[in-house]
Amino acid sequence: MTLSLLFVGCSKSEEPVQAETARPVKTVVVEAPDIGGVRRFPGRIDALNKAELGFRVPGTIAELPVKEGDLVEEGQLLVALDPTDFEIAVRDAQASFDRAENDFKRAQELIEKDFISRADFDTKEAQFKSAQAAFEQAKQDLSYTRLTASFPATVAKRYVQRFEEVQAKQPVLALQDSTQLEVRIDVPENIMLSIRPPGSGQPEAGRVPVTASFDNRPGRDFDLTLREVATRADPKTQTFEVSFTMPAPKDFLVLPGMTATVTADLSKVVTADTVFFLPAAAVTADESLQPFVWVVDETTMTVHKTPVEVGRLTGRLIQVKGGLTPGSRVVSAGVGYLAEGMPVRLLPQREEAEPRPEELPSEPPVPASAPSAS
Repeated sequence: MTLSLLFVGCSKSEEPVQAETARPVKTVVVEAPDIGGVRRFPGRIDALNKAELGFRVPGTIAELPVKEGDLVEEGQLLVALDPTDFEIAVRDAQASFDRAENDFKRAQELIEKDFISRADFDTKEAQFKSAQAAFEQAKQDLSYTRLTASFPATVAKRYVQRFEEVQAKQPVLALQDSTQLEVRIDVPENIMLSIRPPGSGQPEAGRVPVTASFDNRPGRDFDLTLREVATRADPKTQTFEVSFTMPAPKDFLVLPGMTATVTADLSKVVTADTVFFLPAAAVTADESLQPFVWVVDETTMTVHKTPVEVGRLTGRLIQVKGGLTPGSRVVSAGVGYLAEGMPVRLLPQREEAEPRPEELPSEPPVPASAPSAS
């Protein structure tokens, strides 16, 4: 009797229950986004300081001592208008001012002796102040006939020639800084989402080692300093522009419009809540509308509910973070048929998940009539 019971127990334990009830599922393996470590971006070179210069007053070009490519110092004369008309205007305004000043002083003496009315005095005072303002404006206009460099620069473009008539605010020269360069790169959205902002409590935040290299100088890297980060994405590329500064190399020429390779070490600024991209069909929600995914435990071949946070939907992919790590295997189809701890088996990519027989409709659909054999 004992032996028979033992044999019966063994036969029951060997029944392939798990193999029969394991649900076939399609899965995807969570891949680490390519954000950490060393990344390289194509960079665009521009001048850090640049300006297009124009006169505030119209006139005729009288002096143009610089040409394109010239290096100029701060305060150096770049271009000047013929000052004759403005000098005449200054002398005329000065004469009017002197006359109004004398009349006002005389009115001050007369008002003290009650020889003129307050109204007459106020008129003389207003005329004096008006003449004074006109005189200052005339002198200011005369000073506007000379353009000087506001910073050390290179003359990038000369738009006019000597003796040419120019209008107010018309560009006459373009300057660009010859000592400091700006390097711009476009950073993808997934990297921006994973960068710790400065002030986040992490000492490394905002301190990304970044260098620039040039094709004609292989093996040489130039340190870059962060200048600014755009907070609005380009609507066409969905990338964010980041700009850096660097001193201009002294042993070779780098000009605005050239390109560079920018290398950034992002390993110290990537957040722990890394953003992954999964098929949208892999994410479902429970009764409280909390999104989750089914993660396959490849040791026991069972599925377990893992809450996640979802972000933007891009095509068939959705941004997901929280609860997942690179290498996790997530069910990507048929998630509505699963339950906590349910055994599963992995389908090859070419197969499709099918519902169990008991989950099919009670009345099978009427099959289409087969074509008659010819």
